[in-house]
Amino acid sequence: MKKKFITLFGASLCCMTFATACGEKSTTEEDADTLKSTKTEAVTEEENAEADESASNAQNDENTNDSEDLTEEAEASENISEDADNATDIEEDESYEVVRVGSLKGPTTMGLVNLMKESEEGSCSGNYEFTMETQPDAILAKVVSGDLDIALVPANVASVLYNKTEGGVSLVDINTLGVLYCVTGDDTVKGMEDLAGKTVITTGQGASPEYVLNYLLEQYGVTDCNVEFKSEATEIAAILAEDPTKIAVLPQPFVTAATMKNSEIKIAFSLTGEWDKISEGSQLLTGVTVVRNDFLDEHEKEVTTFLEEHKRSTELTKSALSESAELVAEYGIIEKKEIAEVAMPECNIVCISGQEAKDALSGYLDVLFNADPKAVGGSVPSDDFYAFTLK
Repeated sequence: MKKKFITLFGASLCCMTFATACGEKSTTEEDADTLKSTKTEAVTEEENAEADESASNAQNDENTNDSEDLTEEAEASENISEDADNATDIEEDESYEVVRVGSLKGPTTMGLVNLMKESEEGSCSGNYEFTMETQPDAILAKVVSGDLDIALVPANVASVLYNKTEGGVSLVDINTLGVLYCVTGDDTVKGMEDLAGKTVITTGQGASPEYVLNYLLEQYGVTDCNVEFKSEATEIAAILAEDPTKIAVLPQPFVTAATMKNSEIKIAFSLTGEWDKISEGSQLLTGVTVVRNDFLDEHEKEVTTFLEEHKRSTELTKSALSESAELVAEYGIIEKKEIAEVAMPECNIVCISGQEAKDALSGYLDVLFNADPKAVGGSVPSDDFYAFTLK
């Protein structure tokens, strides 16, 4: 299922106000009028002459004031013209190219939902067009074809993209850490070692879940675990509902959905926790954000703004959990707000950039490469892949 959100909006235009100076009528004229209208027998010809002279001066003063007013109005008009020119310059400077953002229906999009809503309402700085897909291959194809500018993809797919495009993409940030959990109603399972001699059902054959699980089994010395792959997480949830003693490795939010439906099913352990015990210098990652370099070269301002707004959106997703869960349900990422609100804190939603992002991702990709080079597209990315995030 794909939802697309398009919001086009211009940048803010500075308001301009001005006041036109107005001259006040000379009080001298009023005095002159009084002198001319007050005629008594005591008024002499000399006084009349003085009164006429005073009236004439008053009229001259008023004419002078009118001339000054016209000058001030002309200057104000010039100022308005200059302000309008400046406002046009600001509008041009702050205009943003449309950025086409693609993401996957799942945890990698949860940190985006507040930005998606702001974009829909026209309250963010950037200008975005959002596309959500259910399969990584669909996102990958659109990046390669140039139909997406920025993409939120599985961490290993970012490396595959780098190789497929011959270095044509760069890292923007890490958006999701580990989301894989072992769930079962078997109380004897508490860690990787306990999977010896057991059967584990999971998804993601030929993708990150398989590579991660195989790596951890090898590192913990488990050689006799039978791994069965299913095509859909919902299929595994149905198997667990029928027999809670089965052991499964599932990603969030399917873990939360399964445990909420059946109280006999519990989280036995987190694969992220097991990874951290034995893998120094790397982290178990789920999703990262990349940008096409040809777009980045022409629109670095837009990409920088996206990174800033993605960080703000991610923080809001975590601090305003209930409201964000509503958006997650609204955009169809998780069907029910109640499940989203429980699952989201377990999804390890982040927005990590800079040296921390490089260290975490390069370490993770090294592990996958050593386990199976094809997991990362044949080779790990060179340092140029991290150039933008390190600025």
